Amino acid sequence: MRCPFCKQDNDKVIDSRSSNDGAVVRRRRECVACSRRYTTYERVEDAPFRVVKKDGTRVPFDRAKILHGVETACEKRPVPAAAMEELIDRVESKVKEMFETEVPSRWIGDAVMAELKVLDPVAYVRFASVYREFKDVNDFAAELTQVNGKGSHGAQPRP
Repeated sequence: MRCPFCKQDNDKVIDSRSSNDGAVVRRRRECVACSRRYTTYERVEDAPFRVVKKDGTRVPFDRAKILHGVETACEKRPVPAAAMEELIDRVESKVKEMFETEVPSRWIGDAVMAELKVLDPVAYVRFASVYREFKDVNDFAAELTQVNGKGSHGAQPRP
């Protein structure tokens, strides 16, 4: 492993730990040349996973895009970053369990909404307003009615 600081290819592993239910190995390393420490993560390389968008185009699955949407929805809300990461982990795990190589973007959006509804109702409505492209205040009112338990339209992911 090349040191990110001095670029030397001489390090030693100080600590190794399994994380994310054994799917990732976290290694703490120390460069022999400059004595600085850094962390690396090892994951099993999966086959490329694609997301099928509304217009039929296929793009690579990008966890960072989902996280960005969740972070935006949770902005100025009391939602810890770790809770957002766990939400994304659950969605990603469900995707990999239910789909082999492609997943509809709509399924991902619905899964994120279902998770946000439990995590933070305000973040859920924020996410829904962008994801469902609310056009006016009536769309917000309808969603709020549903969130308050008076409606029957749920945000359940579809296979």
